[in-house]
Order: sequence, then C-alpha cells, then structure tokens
Amino acid sequence: MDIIKQPWPWYVAGPLIGLIVPALLILGNKTFGISSTLRQICAACIPANISFFKYDWKKDTWNLFFIAGIVIGGSIAAHLLSNPGPVGINPKTIVALQQQGIKDFSGLLPRDIFSFKALTTLKGFVFIVIGGFLVGFGTRYAGGCTSGHAIMGISSLQWPSLVATCCFMIGGFVMTWLILPYLLQL
Repeated sequence: MDIIKQPWPWYVAGPLIGLIVPALLILGNKTFGISSTLRQICAACIPANISFFKYDWKKDTWNLFFIAGIVIGGSIAAHLLSNPGPVGINPKTIVALQQQGIKDFSGLLPRDIFSFKALTTLKGFVFIVIGGFLVGFGTRYAGGCTSGHAIMGISSLQWPSLVATCCFMIGGFVMTWLILPYLLQL
C-alpha cells in the first residue's frame, strides 16, 4: 500500500500515461479524451431537440464506462488511500500565495477561494463560476481538453493538438504570472 500512496516518479507515471494511447488505438481503435464524454452524457440524458446532441452516442459508450471508472477510482482513492496529513506544497509557493492573501491550505484547493462560503464573494464567484464557464467554453472552442490534445493528439501527430497544447501552456503562464495576482486582490 505504501507504493500506491506515494507520488510516483515522472519516469514511471509518464510512460504509463503514454502507453494509454497505443493501447486504446491498437486494442479498440479508440481515442483518449475526457471532455467529449459530457456531450455523450447530455445526449443520453437530455431528450431535447438540439442538433449538437443528435448523433449516435451509443457507439462510444465505452467512454462512459471510462468516466465511471475515473469517478469510482477517485472515490476509492479518496476513502482508502488518502493521506491524512496536509497536502505537500512547496514552501516558496505557500509564501507567494500568502503574500497574495491565500491563508487556508487545509484542503486540496485553497478554501479561501474554492468553497461554498467563498462562492458568495466576488473573488469566489470569479474563480468558480466565471472560471468554470471559461474552461468549458475553451474546451469546446479548442475541440477538446488538455488531456485529449496533449496526450492523444500530439502522440498521434495532429498539428491542431500541438497548436492547442502550446496555447494551453502560454495561457497558463499568462494567467499565473500576469492575471492571477490581480484576481487574488478582488
């Protein structure tokens, strides 16, 4: 159990993630991606007359089982394999965030921003609601999420995925270094 509970080094976890791509392609001619599953769930559950949801979602039901496995695996990990100690954060990161007004590091995410109590504040609303909308919009606009483009798209030599992944990285750097300090002051 100690091996499972500890973070795995990049040279083990990286190749395991990378092997998902050829396994999916060779074993089932399937592509890896998470965000398209939301479309499948909506198409299956919402009997609306919306053209975006009118397609044969049943041919990709394996994706629904994949997402169910992620949810079940996450629940098992949270209940049976969780570390009771605080989340390990680099001390320099803690100091930098404390200078920006973040004080509560008791959970996986800073509760100063990501909690129901914080949702009633302008800062919490911006991070949770507007940020969530922008992530969803960006995922749809880019034709997929970071995992689909960076893991599946680049490994199958798709030019749009390389461009999207570069844009994700640039956007992350701009957000972290230029925009986030201002949002934390709200």
